[in-house]
Amino acid sequence: MSTVDNAIVDGLIHDGQDESLYPVKERILDNWSYLFAWLGGCVSIGTFTLGSSMTHELNIIQALVAMFIGATVVAVGLVFNGKFSHKYGVPYTIQLRSAFGIKGSKLPGFIRGVPAIIWFGFQSWVGASAINMVSYSLFGYQNQVLFFILFQLIQIALATTGFKGIKWLENIGSIFILLTLTYMFFSVINKYGAVISSEIINFKGSWGLPFWGGVTAFTGVNCTVLLNVGDYVRNYKQGTKPAITGLIYWAAILPITIFMGMIGLIVSTATGMANPIDVFSSAVDNQFLVIVTMIFIAAAQVTTNVLNNILPPSYVLMDTFKLSFKKSAIIVGLLSFATFPWKLISPESAAGLNLFVQAYSAFLGPIFAVLIVDYFFIKKEKINLADLYNEEGPFKGINWAAIIAIAVGAIVALLEVRLSWYASLPPTALTYYILMKKMPSAKTYW
Repeated sequence: MSTVDNAIVDGLIHDGQDESLYPVKERILDNWSYLFAWLGGCVSIGTFTLGSSMTHELNIIQALVAMFIGATVVAVGLVFNGKFSHKYGVPYTIQLRSAFGIKGSKLPGFIRGVPAIIWFGFQSWVGASAINMVSYSLFGYQNQVLFFILFQLIQIALATTGFKGIKWLENIGSIFILLTLTYMFFSVINKYGAVISSEIINFKGSWGLPFWGGVTAFTGVNCTVLLNVGDYVRNYKQGTKPAITGLIYWAAILPITIFMGMIGLIVSTATGMANPIDVFSSAVDNQFLVIVTMIFIAAAQVTTNVLNNILPPSYVLMDTFKLSFKKSAIIVGLLSFATFPWKLISPESAAGLNLFVQAYSAFLGPIFAVLIVDYFFIKKEKINLADLYNEEGPFKGINWAAIIAIAVGAIVALLEVRLSWYASLPPTALTYYILMKKMPSAKTYW
């Protein structure tokens, strides 16, 4: 940050909140570190399941186009919503205060936090399943529940090291993940080439609602980080042009999405399996490579969970209840047990998980729209940083214009859940802009 920015940070009155919620002074991520962080963080096992859900819905071209559009929209959205925190160095929970008010920010904070906790439980169960399989293969011992608990504890411990620890975890893990994923992708193509030709390439598919539902799903699987991109970009060096930042996002998200989504689609079409563990096991014949693959799955869960699914809800708990980061991370880990991830991973849950992604996108899309309109069109990219931390200042209370706007957007989105995220943007943006222009600024935040 600049000298002026550091002076502002040093002048803020700390009200008992954890230091993590205040603007960062030192940006520790360069271009390569930021790329590796996103490569590791984008490996969501849910992407496999979403690929599986497109079986007998889309052909290979339609699936690839849906993934391409979804990943590209996310990359562009990350650039725009990340500008706030890249400039001011604040996390998502503080960014929310500008549009929703200090009290009003709690609602969109929890809306973002809930799916993160669910994904944390889901992906940890998958990772524990992989460890369980490795243990059984090598030692003849299996205990899924025990490995799940231990895996949760390891991830929470890694998260409490802060962003510097997460940086090195992502740098190392992402390289291993990308190499293994590339190998697996081509292994799947070689093994199921006949199925790809007969049931995916030559399948008619649909360019209608099923296709756009796929676009929404592959946008939705990353639309959580579209909101809290500030939690990461605040650590990224300043002065980088938006085009470079966007290229980093796109280069990380697109290949991971295509590799994982296509593996899920191909293997599920060929075998009928949706469980990622079964999918990977069937994709590789060599026992040694199966073990390496299971280690890959476990590593992928760690990098994704620590960055995307522990940090966001932890910051929300810190902001709401004035807790330390360590206590918040532990609570997030405990809450993830209550998501019953062993139910989410069942074969019959693939379509349900797809529906879940589309449904929560109906609420995350409106929040994204409010943040974009507020920062670029209402605030004109100018914020008094100290005001965001002053609970008696101009942002105190609740901005009802923002609350009403996200309610309008969510209602419209739920009318056709397969288009939820995209359908929510126009009505939310228009409603918020009109209300903010009509409401006197002195009475905006109640």
